[in-house]
Amino acid sequence: MKPATIIEQGTTRRDAMKGSIGVATLAALGTGPAAPVAIATASIALTADAAQAQRALEATLAPTEPATGIVMFPDYAKAIAQMAYIWGWPMVNMINRRATITQAPQAGLLNGVIPVAPRGQIGMLHDYIEPSETFVTCPNQDVVYGLGFFSLDEEPVVVQVPDFGDRFWVYALYDARTDQFGELGKPYHTKPGFYLLVGPNWKGLKPSGITGIVRCSTTLANAIPRVFQDDTAEDKKAIQAVVNQVVAYPLKDFTGKMKTVEWSKLPNIPGPKSDGEETKWVVPEKFFDQFGEVLDIVGPLPGEEAMYGQFRLLLDAASKDPELKKALVETAVETEQKVIKSFFQWKHNGRPAGNGWNRSTNNAQFGIDYFNRTGTAKSNMFDNRPTETQYFYTDNDGANAELNGSSAYEITFPKGEEPPVNGFWSLTLYNDKHLFHANNLKRYSLGTKNKNLKRNADGSLTLYAGARSPGGDKETNWLPAPDGHFSLYIRAYWGKEGILNESWKPPVIRKVA
Repeated sequence: MKPATIIEQGTTRRDAMKGSIGVATLAALGTGPAAPVAIATASIALTADAAQAQRALEATLAPTEPATGIVMFPDYAKAIAQMAYIWGWPMVNMINRRATITQAPQAGLLNGVIPVAPRGQIGMLHDYIEPSETFVTCPNQDVVYGLGFFSLDEEPVVVQVPDFGDRFWVYALYDARTDQFGELGKPYHTKPGFYLLVGPNWKGLKPSGITGIVRCSTTLANAIPRVFQDDTAEDKKAIQAVVNQVVAYPLKDFTGKMKTVEWSKLPNIPGPKSDGEETKWVVPEKFFDQFGEVLDIVGPLPGEEAMYGQFRLLLDAASKDPELKKALVETAVETEQKVIKSFFQWKHNGRPAGNGWNRSTNNAQFGIDYFNRTGTAKSNMFDNRPTETQYFYTDNDGANAELNGSSAYEITFPKGEEPPVNGFWSLTLYNDKHLFHANNLKRYSLGTKNKNLKRNADGSLTLYAGARSPGGDKETNWLPAPDGHFSLYIRAYWGKEGILNESWKPPVIRKVA
């Protein structure tokens, strides 16, 4: 899919053309300066009738709103509530993440692991993320991450873009729906400078010294910078100077000069202890207490107005009837178990990609693709959009048997058939919770970042997965697995044509022992 032409980053050509139909119609009638007088006179005579017809049309198109004051019976309420839960799950997830992250009194590392910061700022790591991370599933050990949440109408935010040279980087900017907005990164040839993130209702002129304005469709937004780093000590040292200038702050703090933060010296901020699973960001019993905030801060997309009407009616009726509210909570708990939980299986994410893998679909540009948006929010939230990254994932080997660390597997990329990318690629292994499996080698992914991978005599590349080392030279290409179930996950950053047109297929996973 070709990206929308950007008028102001975050604004599509369609928005810029609003109102053009009337102009085109007049032009077609020939009402320019050279139009015959008779036509011009006829057009004036028709004005009153046209206005009346327009009002009649608008009245026909305006639907009747749901009646208030009704007594809604539980089974109807449950039917609407289930859709509300599926639709709203990613956005309740977002508002709860924001509430936690922005409690930080200053930029720091929550429990020494996750970068956090007050609202309007970001925190950055200075190295790969720690394997104990449980803030989000499917973390990446190919990049140095950052994280921050914003309220852009209240507080526009400046994000600094230093000169990254040849290094791959992208600032993934997410709205409240988990769709990306703006285009900041190497794939977009973004120039170094200062970029102002603003909300949908922000009005103002571009301040002097600001390189560009990036508009978000919702006031709630967050940023997750990603900066590629290889696995050598030399690159970990070399990246520090540029990472230290990946900084964001409110517009009121903008001076026109690059700010520098030594991210390696962030303080530890104590937080709740992890139980080894992703933090539970959506609590079914509390969902409908928080759902109204989602409807308030996230406006409907075209076509969603009727759904919003039903959801607001549901909340209104439940606010007046304790038994109805109880039915909503029961529905949330049931839907979490029967629907949301199933999205943790990779076969329910995206679409088949060949050889037993699935691939991401509409990632980070979901729009009204509720299936994939909710599936991604549950299984691997905060994907990059397809032109930035494609993801391939599986719970099973090539024979469709579940991957298990008690067995040994080979994943062979024939010569010249590694993922075709302009950026980088990697194969990551996750445990049954979609998190890293701690191991003595401290190895969680293999790919472009690794400089010592061993190739076969024919130029192909075989990677190994399992709980036991394949031994000898093969160990360099080995991803240690837990004894139980695990999954495999390929990232292809800034894919070439074979990735974008889906002609490239991930390799067969072959069980060998």
